[in-house]
Amino acid sequence: MARATTTAATPGPVPELAARPHPRPWVRAAGLVAVVLLGAWLGLLVVGNVRVPVGPMNTTMTLRPSLTGGTKINVSPLGALELQSHHAPVRLDVNVDQLDPDRAQALVDHPERLSGLQQEVAHDVEQGTLDLAVRSCAAVVVGATALGLAVYRRPRPALGAGGLALTLLVTSGGTAYATWNPDSVLEPRFSGLLSSAPSLVGNARSIVTEFDVYQQELARLVTNVTKLYDVTSTLPAYQPDPSTIRVLHVSDIHLNPASWKIIGSLVRQYQVNVIVDSGDTMDHGTAAENGFLDPIEDLGAPYVWVRGNHDSLATQKYLQGLKNVTVLDDGKAKTVAGLRFAGIGDPQYTPDRDKKPGADASEELAGARLASALRDQTAAGTPADVAIAHEPSAAREVDGTVPLALAGHLHHEDMEVMKYGTRLRTEGSTGGSGLRAVEGKHPDPIQASILYFDRGTRRLQAWDQIELGGLGLTTAEVSRHLPKENQPGATPSPTPSPTAR
Repeated sequence: MARATTTAATPGPVPELAARPHPRPWVRAAGLVAVVLLGAWLGLLVVGNVRVPVGPMNTTMTLRPSLTGGTKINVSPLGALELQSHHAPVRLDVNVDQLDPDRAQALVDHPERLSGLQQEVAHDVEQGTLDLAVRSCAAVVVGATALGLAVYRRPRPALGAGGLALTLLVTSGGTAYATWNPDSVLEPRFSGLLSSAPSLVGNARSIVTEFDVYQQELARLVTNVTKLYDVTSTLPAYQPDPSTIRVLHVSDIHLNPASWKIIGSLVRQYQVNVIVDSGDTMDHGTAAENGFLDPIEDLGAPYVWVRGNHDSLATQKYLQGLKNVTVLDDGKAKTVAGLRFAGIGDPQYTPDRDKKPGADASEELAGARLASALRDQTAAGTPADVAIAHEPSAAREVDGTVPLALAGHLHHEDMEVMKYGTRLRTEGSTGGSGLRAVEGKHPDPIQASILYFDRGTRRLQAWDQIELGGLGLTTAEVSRHLPKENQPGATPSPTPSPTAR
């Protein structure tokens, strides 16, 4: 039987599956670089930051890709300042999250610690930078490796992406270290509300280089204050007795933390019954400054205050919440330590120190309102003993309605008896003009006064004018003054009449 056979057809050639063209090397390299950069950036964005306490502040430090490098310090909501600290493809971002109340209070309570603040901040920044470097290395490696694994789906190129990311970061860090410019802090660039900072605090270079000396001198001035009471024992003509009401008049502190130590020392040495502050306790009136006011509660005497042109309504509200503080604003008299004080807040709020149109007129209108309130209280049988306004131009409007008016604003002391018999006492700056004391060629002195009142008549009997030397000076002077009517053989002058005008 013949056997049938079948022959299978031989298949033709199979087309190549790998017919797709391989990408060129430069395309592969560009893709790898893109994966590395994107993965590293995502890693830094997710986990590449550290929270670091720097001095009295809590901050967050982060590295960010950048074409110009440098350091950016964000102080929300005031704005930011930028430093040309280094040239590298990474920028250091420092966000000031908040002011730690305990550490800030410690600086207020011990201003002498400001002299060591530079070393403390440098140490904090160094530790934070080391922590940030370690965390950033881990972040870029993990980010680049994870993205490389998602793109290439193979471990070898993914690990290559992570290694390349680490190499780029280390190289960038080395470049930043090699180009580090510590003097960049002397030439910052401000933005936002901080853009006015150079005009507010003066030349940054002069303040940075002289502030350490300035703080040391202020601390030494506190020691000089302890000698003041001995000096007054040699002053003739008027000897206050235990019944005398002693008023400490201060003004224009302008955020100088050393002022609280000086005021506290004067309160103890002169056995002060009440402190009168005629305004400009702050410098910009922002809520961030409010913690500066807390030591007022522990000065050892009641505190009577009126708003200055550098004090905001927010400042006033904060003070109203402190114990032992009496805020005067509507002209109504309040009795503190046996004296009736009436005052009005400054109508101008000018933290930028601009001279706005109508400023003089508004001051006079405020003074006129205060004078009207004083006349009403006199007619009601409850006259005020002392009127307080920040601007002397406002205080002049009360002439004839009260025996004594107190003011500040001018940063130098003055005393005059006005046309209708009211004595106007203008205080100097108890803060030595604040930070601006280091700007000028001649330092501004720290000034305050002790006013002595007879408890029975509630009239001014004498005053001690106190002056401490400013930057570079460690002098302390006290001079006693008596009104003409209190000098031996003088005839007392008549009480100012509210109807004299």
